[in-house]
Amino acid sequence: MAPVKVIITWNIKTNNEEEYFKFVMHDFMPKVNAAGLEVTDAWATVYGDAPQILVGAIMPSFEEARKLLESEEWLALASQLMEYVDDFKVKIVNPKGAFQF
Repeated sequence: MAPVKVIITWNIKTNNEEEYFKFVMHDFMPKVNAAGLEVTDAWATVYGDAPQILVGAIMPSFEEARKLLESEEWLALASQLMEYVDDFKVKIVNPKGAFQF
């Protein structure tokens, strides 16, 4: 079992920023951590054509990451986030350092 990195990206919907930040800080990130994703980095794009937000997290194995991302708990949390964001994407990759896209 080798650790994997889960990369989550999205763009914040226009005119929703205040509600978005409240949700992410008070609900989303604490639940992400409680679900077993060890957040290692979070990035915001300020210039260029890339997702506005990127969050990276480590999980012990591909199987555990896949199981979490298919769970009802995760699907409900992602659904809540979708009220505030567009272009939500998640991928599982081999970890290669702090910043990966």
